[in-house]
Amino acid sequence: MFLLILAYFGGFITILSPCILPVLPFVFSRADRPFARNGLPMLIGMALTFALVATLAAVGGGWAIRANQYGRVVALVVLALLGLTLVSERLADWLTRPFVALGNKLVQREDANRDSIWSAAGLGVATGLLWAPCAGPILGLLLTAAALNGASVTTTLLLLTYALGAATSLALALVIGGKVFSAMKRSLGAGEWIRRTLGVLVLVGVGAIALGFDTGWLTRVSLASTGGFEQRLVNMVRPAPKPQPAVQPGKALGVEGTMPSLDGATAWLNSAPLSTMSLRGKVVLVDFWTYSCINCIRSLPYVRAWADKYKDHGLVVIGVHAPEFAFEKDLGNVTKAVKDLGVTYPVALDNDFAIWRGFNNEYWPAHYFIDPKGQIRHHHFGEGEYQQSEDVIRQLLTEAGQTNLPGGYVDPQAKGAEAAGSGDYNRSPETYVGYQRAQNFMGGPFARDDSWSYHAPSQLNAHQWSLDGQWTVHDESAQLDRAGGRIVYRFRGRDLHLVLGPGADGKPVRFRVRIDGKAPGNDHGMDIDAGGNGTVTSQRLYQLVRQANGTGERTFEIEFLDPGVRAYAFTFG
Repeated sequence: MFLLILAYFGGFITILSPCILPVLPFVFSRADRPFARNGLPMLIGMALTFALVATLAAVGGGWAIRANQYGRVVALVVLALLGLTLVSERLADWLTRPFVALGNKLVQREDANRDSIWSAAGLGVATGLLWAPCAGPILGLLLTAAALNGASVTTTLLLLTYALGAATSLALALVIGGKVFSAMKRSLGAGEWIRRTLGVLVLVGVGAIALGFDTGWLTRVSLASTGGFEQRLVNMVRPAPKPQPAVQPGKALGVEGTMPSLDGATAWLNSAPLSTMSLRGKVVLVDFWTYSCINCIRSLPYVRAWADKYKDHGLVVIGVHAPEFAFEKDLGNVTKAVKDLGVTYPVALDNDFAIWRGFNNEYWPAHYFIDPKGQIRHHHFGEGEYQQSEDVIRQLLTEAGQTNLPGGYVDPQAKGAEAAGSGDYNRSPETYVGYQRAQNFMGGPFARDDSWSYHAPSQLNAHQWSLDGQWTVHDESAQLDRAGGRIVYRFRGRDLHLVLGPGADGKPVRFRVRIDGKAPGNDHGMDIDAGGNGTVTSQRLYQLVRQANGTGERTFEIEFLDPGVRAYAFTFG
């Protein structure tokens, strides 16, 4: 119920966001007509269409997104014709003649009581195909839940509730606007002027959507104006994350719950399938991770060291691999990553996020400490506090009757990408390259799922980035269509990492890195040489920059000498 209320209010305040502007002309195109036969069917059609498309896009993969793109094109054509008929009475007569004959008029200029409800609903369907509401905290929460939980009645109900909230606020505006329009027509005789003005606004809206302003500049402005309020709503109804409990040596740990089932694993590596019952009598550390996550990579040396140090004293470490990107669901990719990263303890592939949901987890990495009775006694999210975590392991082993435990704390002496971060809180944020979660992109709107020639601006501010060359930007990655393409990022941090993969043919892709226009020299990462040269051979995280001195602001540029590369996300350390 709380989520339904949150979804409804999230949709309701969408009207306050500038990103609603492109669809307002379509909504108001029938503001001078009876609401029950025009505005209401249109808004219902809009809400139902958005809920259906959003559900499919969240859980159905690329085919649903492509289908929606074709639907958007059709809707743009239909609504452009609508705008033209409002502007030109002669064109309206010509276009509506066959529709009148079929009893299904696109634009009705006669008595309002003869308007077609189905025509209004059709306009709503077209608007629903075009509507791209700002993915603020509330809609982001709903879409994430949809992606994790899959298609379900609950998923569609939440998205429909969000759309109905938006429809409610639009209905209020439409009712008020309709009264205003009627008053103007009575007092000024301005009906023709109003009709033509609405037609021009409809055409402007079509142009804005066709040029991508609804998902580009307007989205950024909208999030700046409503994101904070949305986040406060989320915080009111969403349970706060469990606090990191302090560990006091000698004091018993509390009980946080019972270990959930591991049956949802889609595959196991380094072990036969394990179960909660087979683990009774053992101290268990469950580590949620994914192999391209830099935070997970930096915590792995400690998890490996604990597994090795205490394996003969009753500790079982289980890595639950919950993928962030689609390529991390591939068994071959994960198998190679496990081998390359030196992971020898059991790894459960959680491609369907079944174990993730069982633990009610939200983080990479996340560590859960379980006693021999199957009780969760402690948890830790993210990097750090490794000595505290080892104290928990020792305490649980001692409670289980283990004696003569090896002393001291592990010190993995990690190197390369596994080394601890710089601790610079001003470093650039994690940045996704795909349009679904991209932020701070400069260089115009994305041509979603279409090949496009991008041009990087000559100057970027801190934390801004851009593409240059012929790229196709997908929901979670950008693919280079022609050799010579570049990615430029004005970053701050000691380390810069980029998740990359070769194209569908698997051919290696050569690249060259420049920092402030020069070869990196001593600032090169482990995956390139001092001259900035490297090769993408597999889908993984590549460390491209490690500044020898400091974490200052620099301009990073990577040029790909071969086509086909896919870029997913930047992370910094």
